[in-house]
Amino acid sequence: MVRDQFVYQQATRVCGIGFGIQLVLGTFLAVFGRIAGDSAITLASFYVLIGILPWLSLIVLFHQHSLERLEALENEELEQLRTSGRSVFEGGREQSDVATRRLASMHRWLMPTVSAFVALALGVLSYLTIDWLRRLDDASATATPFGVGANLGWQLALCTALALGTFIFSRFVAGMSQQAAWANLRGGAGTSVGNALVLLAIAVGIVFEVFRKPNVLEGVAYGIAVFAALIAAEILLNLILNIYRPRRREDAPRPAFDSKLLGLAAAPDSIVRSINEAVNYQFGFDITSSWGYQLLLRSVARLSVLAVVVFLLTSMVVVVQPGEQAVRLRGGRIVGDVASGTLLFKWPWPLESVERFDVGQVRSVVLGPAPLKNESVNAWVIEGEPDANRPGFVVLASGTGSRAGGSGALESDGSPVAAQFALIDADIVLSYRIRAGALLDFLGFTSDARSRRTPLDMRERALKAIALREVTQLFATLRADEVLSPQGDSLVRRLKERIQRAFDVAQSGIEVVGIQIPVLRPPAGEPSGRFEDLSIDLQNARKVVDEANRLVNTTMSTLAGSPEQARRIVESIEALRVIERQSGKDAQAARTKRAEIEAMIVESRGQAASVISIAQARRWDMLMRARATASEVLGQAPSYRAAPALYRERAIMAVLTRALSEARVKYVLAVDPSRVDIDVQMEQPESGLNLGDYLEKQDK
Repeated sequence: MVRDQFVYQQATRVCGIGFGIQLVLGTFLAVFGRIAGDSAITLASFYVLIGILPWLSLIVLFHQHSLERLEALENEELEQLRTSGRSVFEGGREQSDVATRRLASMHRWLMPTVSAFVALALGVLSYLTIDWLRRLDDASATATPFGVGANLGWQLALCTALALGTFIFSRFVAGMSQQAAWANLRGGAGTSVGNALVLLAIAVGIVFEVFRKPNVLEGVAYGIAVFAALIAAEILLNLILNIYRPRRREDAPRPAFDSKLLGLAAAPDSIVRSINEAVNYQFGFDITSSWGYQLLLRSVARLSVLAVVVFLLTSMVVVVQPGEQAVRLRGGRIVGDVASGTLLFKWPWPLESVERFDVGQVRSVVLGPAPLKNESVNAWVIEGEPDANRPGFVVLASGTGSRAGGSGALESDGSPVAAQFALIDADIVLSYRIRAGALLDFLGFTSDARSRRTPLDMRERALKAIALREVTQLFATLRADEVLSPQGDSLVRRLKERIQRAFDVAQSGIEVVGIQIPVLRPPAGEPSGRFEDLSIDLQNARKVVDEANRLVNTTMSTLAGSPEQARRIVESIEALRVIERQSGKDAQAARTKRAEIEAMIVESRGQAASVISIAQARRWDMLMRARATASEVLGQAPSYRAAPALYRERAIMAVLTRALSEARVKYVLAVDPSRVDIDVQMEQPESGLNLGDYLEKQDK
């Protein structure tokens, strides 16, 4: 093929068609996915729209190729004018290589930059899709749910038709890329076949969605994300290898977004040629031209039919292992009897299928929120616990009766509720299995469909809801102390019996194996601290009471000899008060009782008896002193009667002597000076014991 501007203009027109198809297809898928609410088609639209970049870069590249060819033709004409001897000014101009240099710059910078952007976009699309699908399984996340359109027939027809159309266009472009001048069209062919593969995968997922296999379509979305990541990784690898890969001058540089994986899908005949060449290379001669290989190729259709027949025949026999039970399903409806431990014959797939169940397997489901971390020591208060606001079970407050009665209405202010109800935090694990001979009831109870954001299927969710209802109703009739401190296995046994009765009423075909309560405590946070504070306060109160009793016993033993004697004395005192209120303090009964109490206190030989004895001794001492004073006064009466004036003067002098001996300044007032004789003797006080003064004072 002659490489002139018309060749590259043709490639430019094909790239323009590819760009238009890519843009229209991506926009259509985005709008249709939004309208239909189909997440897989919306994801495919993002992948298709990323493919606009390769087509746009190829349009620019081939257009520059055509400009370069025009420039080359002009330079050839100029060279011919120069060699013919004609003047430059007559028919020519200087040669120019602007288009050539611009084309080289595009191969060096534009195509790697576009490839890097494509790889980055595919990588971001893959990461966001995988992260979104991962968050769908997290119940606490707020991710947009995975949507499936309602018109599955139209969606299947559109995806199949668009996949076929894009594949045909990719085959056309791949055929053009066999020409050396159009070699770079391989990148566009790979982009188109990538669209076909994505749409074909979605069509397969829609087929499974029609047969009630919703998880397959979600797996297709995950596969598209992995596929985008794989293509992005190949583009990055091509970018690195293009830097070091040696090339001949006449070879056109290959863009990094030209994926060899997509190129094989765009040209599947090259795969057959590659296989033939690999087989010939391994055997060392042209085995593909032998009669045996040709016979194999001619018989491949019959062999395929035989393989399908063998597959269908083997699908008609199912081995049901011992301990398993199985049923046949025809169009989703159970036919025949339940088979157990035998060979089960059925119609070939997909007319009939067999569902096997391990009826002896014990399954478990947690009733309530996510399980708490079960420590070796079950502490009620855990520092920094993240699930302090998790919902709890309602129980009666410890001060109320065992039944709520008619007073269980919730008031808006919350005060009656706080007085009647309390909360507890519990992890309850229900262990169950299929009841023997009740497999049909188990299957007819509900479906096993599984929705997003929950690890449980519909049957397990229904069983959990029924069991939670029974647990909540039982806890609502028990006090908090009865739940937190159950007697033996009473709580577990009552829960098991109630849940089993509820399952039997619902005809679930379930046998409750056991109930485990690994964690049972007040709600996390402040309530748990209050429960522990209550226990601590009770112990502190008991300690205060014990200390008070010890102080009382010690005090009473000190006062009355023993606590028992003190209690008898106190009882007698209370009886005395009653007598005094009824008969008065001076009544004979009051005096008798008072004497009896005094005798009891004295007999106790305690501190009170000592006080009474000291008081009695002090009374006798005062009495004796008063009697001595009276006797002394009576003894001085004859002296007074004999000489009253002399007795008075002597008494006055004695008083003055006692008073003036302790005064530093002495005054004599209202006395006739002629009758006063003052004898002053100046003496210096001596240190130590002055025996003379002592004797003199004693004489006085």
